[in-house]
Amino acid sequence: MARRSTRSRVLLSLALVGSAAAVAGLGTYGSFTSTTSASQTLATGTVTLALGATGASTNRLTVNASGLVPGDTVQRSFDLSNTGSEDLASVTLTSSATVSSLLDTDATDGLQMVVERCSVPWTEAGVSPAFTYTCGGTTATVLASRAVIGSNVALSNLTVTTAGATDHLRLTLTLPATAGNALQGLSSTVSYGFTGTQRAATNK
Repeated sequence: MARRSTRSRVLLSLALVGSAAAVAGLGTYGSFTSTTSASQTLATGTVTLALGATGASTNRLTVNASGLVPGDTVQRSFDLSNTGSEDLASVTLTSSATVSSLLDTDATDGLQMVVERCSVPWTEAGVSPAFTYTCGGTTATVLASRAVIGSNVALSNLTVTTAGATDHLRLTLTLPATAGNALQGLSSTVSYGFTGTQRAATNK
């Protein structure tokens, strides 16, 4: 009986060893593989509008005016540049009054605004703040006469829709000759904001 038991254990051990060898043998087969890859860099463009240097002839929009009477005009030159990397579909102007009066709320007898472009820098004359400007090139109307306050008003005949371009502009404010006594002794502070909108989306 003892011999038979020992023999059985030996056979069982051999069987286990054989099974383990068979399992190990399953991992010895080779296989073919291939790997490839690629990478790319993606970058966004920039949309940036900039005014000229404050206080210089390239940006007189911060120069105040006082003592206006009906029929007076206020001329201020400024440059508007597309300093971004992308073309623009449009440029708009939003003008608002941070200090308000009938000068900006009366759309008929209050201040009226015109914006024009010169193909070359405006020639400045006069003593601050009573500047005047003449154009030595050709002029184009960017914004026809309208009330001084407006939101997202479309501007036309600009070249800054092209990246890298600069427009030489003149803002003229007029207190209409029809302004009555109700507009005496008033003041308004007008802020001007220019917004450029990206070109139409395209395939890159």
